[in-house]
Amino acid sequence: MYDLIVVGGGPAGLTAAIYAIRKRLNILLVTRDLGGKTNFRLALPWVEDYQVIRGLEIVNKFKSELEYLEFARHMEPVDKITRRQDGFAVQTRGGGELLTKAVIIATGTKQQRLNVPGEKEFMMRGLCYSALSYAPLFIDREVAVIGDGELAQRSTAELATVAKHATLICPTEILPVTAVTQRLKAANNVTILTGHQVVDVKGDDYAKSLVVRDRQGKTTELPAEGTFVEMALVPNSQIVADFVALDEQKRIIIDCGNHTSIPGIFAAGDVTNTYAEQVLVAVGEGAKAALSAYDYLLTLP
Repeated sequence: MYDLIVVGGGPAGLTAAIYAIRKRLNILLVTRDLGGKTNFRLALPWVEDYQVIRGLEIVNKFKSELEYLEFARHMEPVDKITRRQDGFAVQTRGGGELLTKAVIIATGTKQQRLNVPGEKEFMMRGLCYSALSYAPLFIDREVAVIGDGELAQRSTAELATVAKHATLICPTEILPVTAVTQRLKAANNVTILTGHQVVDVKGDDYAKSLVVRDRQGKTTELPAEGTFVEMALVPNSQIVADFVALDEQKRIIIDCGNHTSIPGIFAAGDVTNTYAEQVLVAVGEGAKAALSAYDYLLTLP
């Protein structure tokens, strides 16, 4: 039986695993890949790497350590976690069962996709899924945001502070009211297209425009030097959804020490209800979760 199993190899999971290893715990990282969302980085023709705060150096350092420490990682997705009298059982995709005294869930989120022509070809080459990370790169540029909820509206508002023009493309006929709705409607450099669907992403080496269609079937091509798909994030919390408390968005609820509603289960990163989906935030949350798990293990016989 392991002292600790960390599920998920993104920034939070990698950090948690390295902290646990340095605490000399008998630990295993179980994940489909190493790096998570840091494996995807937005490329733009006018941007150099030094202009973006990504937290990649620390993530890549931890990733390199885990690649070297083969005994501490198992490369396979996890399908379910169940409670046992003496701890937890982690069930992997291939049918294996790993036993542990404590678990850290760091499985992140899934981004809803457009599923239209051009999306895959231009993903992270002019088209991406996090305006919060990349907004400062679009000073005096034409940008587009796709979505209509709080995430999309917040992203549009942030881009509008630096961009020449921001277009919010909403599939619904009426824009839902959020904390920034009135600010968007009052902004001179924001256009809101309600009742529109993106049907194609076009470009050359990078995405350059979007083809949108209204309810009447009329299509229009909009220029966009940057496109952000900001539809709802789907937390990968299903592996513990039947016994760990989730919020209304199905994120795992944690306290300031990354404890969940179940003693012995901790969570970190985007899968939780913590603030902001950012690499550096996830790194810090992973460290906290590992320290809390260590404290918990000290209390066990």
